[in-house]
Amino acid sequence: MKRKVTKAIFPVAGMGTRFLPATKSVPKEIMTLVDRPLIQYAIDEARAAGIKEFIFVTSRGKGALEDYFDHSPVLEEELRRKGKDDLLEVLETTNMDSGAIAYIRQHKALGLGHAVWCARRLIASDEPFAVILPDDVIAADRPCLQQMVEAYAETGGNMVAAMEVAPEKASSYGVLDVADDMGSMVKVQGMVEKPKAGEAPSNLAVIGRYILSPTVLKNLNKIKRGAGGEIQLTDAIAKEIDSKRGVYGYRFRGQRFDCGSKSGFLQATVAFGLDREDLRDDLSAYLHDVVNMGKAAE
Repeated sequence: MKRKVTKAIFPVAGMGTRFLPATKSVPKEIMTLVDRPLIQYAIDEARAAGIKEFIFVTSRGKGALEDYFDHSPVLEEELRRKGKDDLLEVLETTNMDSGAIAYIRQHKALGLGHAVWCARRLIASDEPFAVILPDDVIAADRPCLQQMVEAYAETGGNMVAAMEVAPEKASSYGVLDVADDMGSMVKVQGMVEKPKAGEAPSNLAVIGRYILSPTVLKNLNKIKRGAGGEIQLTDAIAKEIDSKRGVYGYRFRGQRFDCGSKSGFLQATVAFGLDREDLRDDLSAYLHDVVNMGKAAE
């Protein structure tokens, strides 16, 4: 019987230098899309997938991230006194029960594989776990990780979220070498981290959602630095391909936004704003005016 996936690791130790000067004092993960920080989208997705325990791999300067999930008695009392029950309900979604979150420090920036390895002592030897990268925000009718957990119940093993990318962009991703394409699911026979131009085995790229066997953590113990001088999670997952557990790629249904880039963050802001009934009309009218002004200038 396969164990349920109830723990998730959130690697949030990065300095967010692409968003300076904002990230000089504000962790990138609590920068807001509309009115919710990036990390809240990731937490909500994890909860929808049945995750009960949340492991944050952090670094120095992330205190505001930890405070975000704490209760705020003064603010809550003020909202209660003013009868703002709707805002109290919103605030409730940001609170985490005592013991639900664990914080682990990554003292050296040695890559995603190293960040996941830092949480190894909080994962049992027979316990599958999820990894969520908050930079990848996915708009979907059914949250991406929930889709993956349901698929994992059938396959077990290791699973990575995958999407088609333009061939010229494949060198920015980990790319799957596909042995068997079953539609929404593919059986993987190889993985290449950031392949050189023209050398990618496919255009099916790995994005920031994973369900992994604890054996991957053991593999990380033996991994040497790979692409970019970092310990690559892709390399540790690739070692599972020839095991009985295997590796699968899952083509999720939804739209992914790369909120680790400024353009992706802006695109996500527009998309999520247009999806809000209270914002849609005004934002749509503004965008329409901007486009028309651009056309007139031509």
